[in-house]
Amino acid sequence: MPGPDTSGLHFEDFAAGQVRTGAPLTVSRDDIVAFARAFDAQPFHLDERLAETTFAGRLIASGWHTASLGMRLLQAGPMGGHSSLGSPGIAELRWLKPVLPGDTLSATLRVDETRASTSKPDRGFAACLLTLENGRGEAVMTQAFTVMLARRGAEPAPPRIVETGVPPAVVEPDDAEILPFLKDAAIGATRDLGAYAFPAEAILAFGRAYDPQVFHTDPEAAKATHFGGLCASGWHTAAAYMKRLLATRARDHAHTAARGQAPTTGPSPGFRDMRWLKPVYAGDTVRYATTLTDKRASASRPGWGLAFADNVGVNQRGETVFSFKSSVFWQWAP
Repeated sequence: MPGPDTSGLHFEDFAAGQVRTGAPLTVSRDDIVAFARAFDAQPFHLDERLAETTFAGRLIASGWHTASLGMRLLQAGPMGGHSSLGSPGIAELRWLKPVLPGDTLSATLRVDETRASTSKPDRGFAACLLTLENGRGEAVMTQAFTVMLARRGAEPAPPRIVETGVPPAVVEPDDAEILPFLKDAAIGATRDLGAYAFPAEAILAFGRAYDPQVFHTDPEAAKATHFGGLCASGWHTAAAYMKRLLATRARDHAHTAARGQAPTTGPSPGFRDMRWLKPVYAGDTVRYATTLTDKRASASRPGWGLAFADNVGVNQRGETVFSFKSSVFWQWAP
């Protein structure tokens, strides 16, 4: 069993009112397009000319890309390159302004509250607010979340026993449903978004690019952590949800367009109550689903509405590993 960790940041290094910053990062057009092709292939993330005809009106970064870059900046700056014990989730994330090609992002972490765990003496929790600003001093994203941190000198929890493997090939479903305009969408309707596989090489690539903590980037070192093995970044799990949502939506859109007019969707202003409930390990496959919970016409965008949904991801063992509540702009009526 590994002994107490005496290096890096610990729970005792965080205090309410503390502010931590780091070096900035510039986002290129190629960065924006590459992430979009991998996870969020909507026209306003892929091509300037196509973007001009969309809700966004210009090429902008995916919100999931911005959030992933926030994790990279957090890790490099306020966390000083040290691994935490992970995060149980995000209370609220808001995308305030679009990230544009050439923007330089900087991160500020404010610690709002700390508390020691009452059930696990090896750790504590810090409730924080992460703010990303562009080079013009504008906040582009805020994220209220909690991070788990090891306590200095405490005996760490033993690593979990994890069986990892190679996930089976995932076959794209051939089902399709009519995609309604939001005015006609049924509250309570659930759409199966299909499955996404997490092979080790994909986990490593995402972790090295956006979340370079040892349990996402080093299979051997990950075995000695409390996770017990290589596992996906929470942002990888979230980006995979978006990929599955778009694949399903594209299939439904094509099915609908063959029969008449099909609605389009726009970007999201943010989400809340994101929970990473169980680790997603190398070899896991996660099946996602979304359920429409509410809708309303937009007062500021005529012809558009906001759709609200509960979203979940379930692994091959039937365990819910991921959930959050989303909102997205959706064409209200023809």
